[in-house]
Amino acid sequence: MPKSPPPPSAWTNRRAPDRPFDPPPERARLIEEAPVSRVTLWNGSTAWLVARHADQVALLRDRRISADDTRPSYPAVSAAEDATRDHNRTFISMDEPEHTARRRKFMGEFTERRLVALRPRIERIVDGLLDAMAEAGPPADLVAAFAMAVPVKVICELLGVPYEDREFFQEANAVVVDTRSTPEAALDASRALTEYLGGLVERKLHAPGDDLLSRLAVDYLAVGRTTREECAREARLLLAAGQETTTSMIALGTCVLLLHPDQMAVVRDGNREQVGAAVEELLRYLSVTHLGRRRVAVADITLHGHVIKAGDAVICANDLANRDPEAYEDPDRLDVRRSRTRRHLTFGHGPHQCLGQHLARLELQVAYPALFRRFPGLRPDRPLSELSFITEKFVYGLQELPVDW
Repeated sequence: MPKSPPPPSAWTNRRAPDRPFDPPPERARLIEEAPVSRVTLWNGSTAWLVARHADQVALLRDRRISADDTRPSYPAVSAAEDATRDHNRTFISMDEPEHTARRRKFMGEFTERRLVALRPRIERIVDGLLDAMAEAGPPADLVAAFAMAVPVKVICELLGVPYEDREFFQEANAVVVDTRSTPEAALDASRALTEYLGGLVERKLHAPGDDLLSRLAVDYLAVGRTTREECAREARLLLAAGQETTTSMIALGTCVLLLHPDQMAVVRDGNREQVGAAVEELLRYLSVTHLGRRRVAVADITLHGHVIKAGDAVICANDLANRDPEAYEDPDRLDVRRSRTRRHLTFGHGPHQCLGQHLARLELQVAYPALFRRFPGLRPDRPLSELSFITEKFVYGLQELPVDW
């Protein structure tokens, strides 16, 4: 017999002050106590929250679950996202076959094999930023001087977006991804970004370069296979995704490794395989994409005795899945020597798995060891309890990370 629906609890992003790297305790307990439960969202609507790793893997590959954010019960993360979703709609919020048809334009650009050729350029970017930090001398804010600058420089070069315009697009994107933004502010910022990137793609029709947006302009826009509006939306998605998550991972990963000097030494002194494994563990442990994969059921699904009905909202909480004791031994412990961590769900799972995951991995594999080798005496300049963490944006992170060396 199906179970009666449990009473909903309030969705929360609030982490324990003394455990800022762990999921919110009110949600973390659900892994053991209620792996399928209901939560009340910001607008009073409810969603099914799925906590366990195996259940999320199954659901994220299930055709009975839709990523289409135009469905009436889609669980938007905020009023700002709700107001801008029509304006910002891209392939990540589409179902098959439309999803793959549109995503295919970019798949060749982000393959692991193709991105290996980018490693020397990323190394030069990282080394240049570390040179600038060394020249300026301590103390420094690692977020501004390094964690933010690395992915922004990389994604700007990859896309062909002028780096000197970073202040504009970073400020505008910050408004779009902040769950506290008003719908009006988020929509204005989104329109400004779309207009900027649409104009940039259009200019590349007449003066293309060796970059992704030029190839999009020449191969798709010029021959009528896409529109200026669609190009601008996709460019905005790639520009935002290419900086937000990696910025947070560099900053948070550095912070947590400085608190675990023995594990930091593995990252600093290890070979590429060891560093790669450490990066996967940090991705699992930190789970910076902390608001879950948002979906809508399109058919009834029975899970742990509960019936998720067609039309119900579903949230696959990847931060909880990454701490599931059925998937990982002692999951709340950071262990950069841990094996099989690439099963984590930080990049999602199934057909909507993150397109840029290989680029993010490569940047982290270069950035962490280079930072610790350049500054072997690197240390926090402020206790953990005094750091300000970002909880109200789509990506969890640090406002700043003062360091000395």
